[in-house]
Amino acid sequence: MMPETQAPWPGRDKLAITSVRAIVTAPEGIPLVVVRVDTSEPGLYGLGCATFTQRFHAVAATVDQHVAPMLVGRHPADIEDINRLVHLSSYWRNGPVLNNALSGVDQALWDIAGKRAGMPVYELLGGRVRAAADTYLHAAGATIEETLAAAASLISQGYRHVRLQTGGPGLGTYGAPGTPGGYPSAPYPDGWDANRYLAATPALFEAARASLGDEVELLHDVHSRLTPKQAVVLARALEPYRLFFLEDVVAPEHYDRLPSVTAASPVPIAVGEQLSSLTDAARFVQTHAVDLLRVHVSTVGGLSACRKLVALCELNGVRTAWHGPGDVSPVGVAANIALDVTTAAFGIQEGHVYDDAVREVFPGTPVAVHGYLYPSDTPGWGVDLDERLAAKYPPVTGLHERWAARVRRPDGGLESP
Repeated sequence: MMPETQAPWPGRDKLAITSVRAIVTAPEGIPLVVVRVDTSEPGLYGLGCATFTQRFHAVAATVDQHVAPMLVGRHPADIEDINRLVHLSSYWRNGPVLNNALSGVDQALWDIAGKRAGMPVYELLGGRVRAAADTYLHAAGATIEETLAAAASLISQGYRHVRLQTGGPGLGTYGAPGTPGGYPSAPYPDGWDANRYLAATPALFEAARASLGDEVELLHDVHSRLTPKQAVVLARALEPYRLFFLEDVVAPEHYDRLPSVTAASPVPIAVGEQLSSLTDAARFVQTHAVDLLRVHVSTVGGLSACRKLVALCELNGVRTAWHGPGDVSPVGVAANIALDVTTAAFGIQEGHVYDDAVREVFPGTPVAVHGYLYPSDTPGWGVDLDERLAAKYPPVTGLHERWAARVRRPDGGLESP
């Protein structure tokens, strides 16, 4: 315990944080980081998502070695003060490592608050404005035909929104299988070519509308690989196919150009999963840089941070579309749903179908029903963690790095993965 980090006011009772620690597990092969906060009340603890898949060791070390000593002895009800304490304590603030550590603590404290009140977290936020969160899943294939078959399967399961990605020459294709040796005469035969992508993507959506009809909502992820001008060219080429949104059209290094790209785009633009600052996300909303804000909730600091973003979105006509693939833990999904069902700014929720191993490690893992994710009525998040089972799935270091190193243009230049 660090006496200097204690609040200058007494708690209304004797409840106190007794330990804070990170737990890393990979039951689906994707490293997930969860923070557990224990209290002096037997059996009362909270869980929070702190998943930064690519640097999970750094997040775990930050939680265990830097954050935990500050919080032992604090009252778990002081969520906002603890949030600011962790945020300000590193001096150089923000970034995905510190913010994920902060999120793990923040979400765990909200879990504890719900359990103490005997209420699900969404009720602590003011209650529902909708019954459930509509979701989308990813349909991918090596060819357009395979992608459309995968999309048709999702639609038959009740999904109304589907993201389409199709492979192509080379190994650097995002979200779908590529073809090795796609450019045999190039310095890097397994490369990815932006010009080919710009020609092939409209063909995918032309075929999708012809095959899937007009009722399904279609989405696509560029994955930050275009210049601002190329992004506008693609958006205009996709206008006839009425996309629900076009995602991550430019790299973070060019976010200063995003307002002009969004203004010029005839289809809605969704960006934000690579943001690692609450204030940067707020500027996206205030400068009309996006139509849908798509942050990774834990990377901007957790539930408390995103409550502020939700209010800002409501006031500025921006909708939310929180990042939610397999590198968000089931605890993080529960937090996403709580935000989704308590704001009028909700747009769509990215979904992921977890395998049996994940559901065993995380009892209470949210499962979509006819494409809708419903919040749990259990106090707190309604998601638990079996640490004995979690230990059976140790994470592997470097998986993303090995893939990212191969994402290059045909001339050999590295591309945004």
